[in-house]
Amino acid sequence: MVRVAIADDEPLVRAGIKLVLSASPDIEVVAEAGDGRAAVEVVGKHSVDVLLLDIRMPGMDGLTALGEVARVAPSTRVVFLTTFGEGEYITRALDGGAAGFLLKDSAPEELGRAVRVVAAGESYLSPSVTTWVMKRARSAAPVSAASAHNRLASLTERETDVLRLLAQGLSNADISSRLHASEATVKMYVSRVLTKLNCTNRVQAAIMAHEAGLR
Repeated sequence: MVRVAIADDEPLVRAGIKLVLSASPDIEVVAEAGDGRAAVEVVGKHSVDVLLLDIRMPGMDGLTALGEVARVAPSTRVVFLTTFGEGEYITRALDGGAAGFLLKDSAPEELGRAVRVVAAGESYLSPSVTTWVMKRARSAAPVSAASAHNRLASLTERETDVLRLLAQGLSNADISSRLHASEATVKMYVSRVLTKLNCTNRVQAAIMAHEAGLR
């Protein structure tokens, strides 16, 4: 059971999120908060696996609360659930240690998926956020198509399959389902891919896959 807390200053929004998550038998909403300060108090009092946190709230905002949550409950993973997808917010959230960034116009099933993925120790970004992050990373460290092709040549067929799905933004659990392999096996392949491509994270590997034209 994944224990979730919701922090949003709009009661109707909290009620809607709770309704969506409560439809999943493996997710339990254990607490709610109306601002950032209350969110910090909630994770300090309850055992929370995933905190869904809005950005703009009265008093202490979500980005400020992120640092306090890390101090009070370091095992709680934070996912921003917001209508504000500006680059500055995304950068501050991810640099501050958020495990996910989801926009409120996401489909209901995506919310449950994000909670499960983050609770399992991975990161989750809305597709539009992933696109922005990749563009930023690409501009910061450009990779030529020729270089990307050369690096991908070192991968086995199975590693290439894993990279292709990883580049589509799939989590280890989703890749496991697609390839009919255990999550432990997929995790091993992802580690090999990152090592062979000399990448430090999944975003860099995804950029290389796109530059090489891997579809």
